Amino acid sequence: MAGRRRWSSEEILDAAAELLRTGDTESFSVRGLAAVLGTDSSSLYRHFRNKTELLRAVADRILLAALEGHRPEGDWKQRITALALRLREAFGRQPQLAAVWGRYASSGTGSRLVMEEILQALRASGLPDEEIPARYHRIVILIAALIAAEAGMSAISPQEFEQGMEHFRVAVLGADPERFPALAHYARDVRPLGVDRRAAFEEILAAQLASIEAGVPPRREASERKGG
Repeated sequence: MAGRRRWSSEEILDAAAELLRTGDTESFSVRGLAAVLGTDSSSLYRHFRNKTELLRAVADRILLAALEGHRPEGDWKQRITALALRLREAFGRQPQLAAVWGRYASSGTGSRLVMEEILQALRASGLPDEEIPARYHRIVILIAALIAAEAGMSAISPQEFEQGMEHFRVAVLGADPERFPALAHYARDVRPLGVDRRAAFEEILAAQLASIEAGVPPRREASERKGG
């Protein structure tokens, strides 16, 4: 009798990514993945030691795909913004996987490429070396949080989205002005979370980068650099 097929790491990751697109990390299991592949869990554990390692590898592939063909251009703020938008676009195509990146931080090549690009951009900003690691950490947390929040909205069905919009309109436009005076005042201008998310993404990131720029020590005059 022929033995079971041997699956490569890449084939396993392809199947895992497909399962995660149609489900979530909570329901995902190595046993369920093995069943899809027509094998047993032990054969998958030869490639990945546990579920967390497998999920990290899936997330890393998204990062690698986002950075494929990327060439840093512009000043340091433009570089970080361009990178963030590439990550946003990559996870936007596979929103169910965004939570994987936020929860299971990758340590693979894709993750290292993201870290390298942000750290190099921050070095170019003129920040003192000792401040760069903390600033890097804040930027990555912000980008991951924004992407995960947006992905959560993208993952809902059109029917759920419309229901949510209707609930929003009822809750806001029907707010009691005595109990919610500010909400009643701004009711016609307040926008639901699902609207104009790209602009919000860019504005929030720009504000973070502006706060970093404000902390950059002023550059010396050319005469001072020459020792004049």
